[in-house]
Amino acid sequence: MLKVWGRRSSFNVQKVMWLIGELDLAHEHIDAGGAFGGLDAPEFLAMNPHGRVPVIRDDDATVWESHAILRYLAARRGAERFWSQRDRPAIRAALARCERHFAKLERLVEMRPFLLGDTLSLADITAGTSLYRYFELEIVRPDLPAVERWYHRLQQRPAFRTHIMIPFGELRGRLDY
Repeated sequence: MLKVWGRRSSFNVQKVMWLIGELDLAHEHIDAGGAFGGLDAPEFLAMNPHGRVPVIRDDDATVWESHAILRYLAARRGAERFWSQRDRPAIRAALARCERHFAKLERLVEMRPFLLGDTLSLADITAGTSLYRYFELEIVRPDLPAVERWYHRLQQRPAFRTHIMIPFGELRGRLDY
């Protein structure tokens, strides 16, 4: 049986409970957090090392973080009910917006090695985080030679390779648009 840990007044627990209600899932609710405590108990920390609610256990799977739980339950128990339909015009519009944003990045890095000048800045970190996925996806991209050079510079940074260039295959399940 599905088990849910968290106090019902928690905003994040409420999201999970709402979906459980919409799916009419049998479950056991276990009060945890707030006045109920228990988040620092070793058995709770074994489920969620962050010591936060909500947490669910579904058969042998333990999932924490409300949005991860929502995606898990929708995928496992929602039978496509909570996923949007493939809207090709909306997808084309989103890709066009993406191209416009990347064109802006292209102009920024045409004459300098990083977004704000000669050295890495927080702007490079926030914008550069998406580059690995963008260049790894099997999509048609516009010609962006300056962005590609910038991306290659970021790839030379050990922290970028360690923390950004990681597999994201589990996110590819809905890329068949």
